[in-house]
Amino acid sequence: MAQLYKTIGLIGKPHHEGASNTIEALHKYLIEQNYQVVVEKTVANSLTIANMASHTLTEIGELADLAIVVGGDGYMLGAARVLACYDIGVLGVNRGNLGFLTDLSPDDVFQPLEKILAGESRSEQRFIIEAEVYRHGKLKSSNSAVNEAVLHAGKVANMIEFEVYIDESFMFSQRSDGLIVSTPTGSTAYSMSAGGPILTPNLNALSLVPMFPHTLTSRPIVVDGNSEIKLVLANENYENLQVSCDGHVILSVMPGDEVIIKKSENTLRLIHPLDHDYFNVLRQKLSWGNKLY
Repeated sequence: MAQLYKTIGLIGKPHHEGASNTIEALHKYLIEQNYQVVVEKTVANSLTIANMASHTLTEIGELADLAIVVGGDGYMLGAARVLACYDIGVLGVNRGNLGFLTDLSPDDVFQPLEKILAGESRSEQRFIIEAEVYRHGKLKSSNSAVNEAVLHAGKVANMIEFEVYIDESFMFSQRSDGLIVSTPTGSTAYSMSAGGPILTPNLNALSLVPMFPHTLTSRPIVVDGNSEIKLVLANENYENLQVSCDGHVILSVMPGDEVIIKKSENTLRLIHPLDHDYFNVLRQKLSWGNKLY
């Protein structure tokens, strides 16, 4: 039978004992199954595998048909922002805490992996967003986010003032610690901690969640996923404002700048086992109750 995936990339957290052990075991298993295997360079340096092919994350996106990311959701997000630019499936092995994006357990990885490699899996497209910072009408910086883009001050508990526009229509002005613009994927992350709604992954929607607003009537709102969200920073703000993408990439923002947040043309293709159930994930991760009978 022809292989569904010919080249498989292994990505993981460098110098993490658990991740390194899992990657070494996966490498041995996949080589024995006659797959072409490439390991991401930063983690390859901490492994003890002979004759190992190593490439950058970008090169894995170009060369591989499937990427297996070993780590927590944070490491998955970093890899996903790059891999979303390529036609590659992404599968997660959880070596972190919650593991909303990483399906497979490192203690039981080979049986479900065997089925996935045989085509017994489901594929899911997750959209990502782009955040762009404009100053005097010129693009200054940009980056993508799988979970959320967050406007906030560089200092803790520092209130900022800004206006929000949806597709050029003025929605509201606000004084708060900032604003979280979240995808459905990110609705169970920072947004949820700030009181935002949980959005099922198949929704074409974005949630806007104020952070400690200076009014009791301010509430989260959900808008169409194709909306263009514009944040206009008041000139009276202090300097050292930021937009963070997935909590990793920081874009510097100045008073008077405009921040545009919109859906990216790229999407992330997640690979799940056939028995993957989103609501079962929520029950497990959030300690929701099971059936009464």
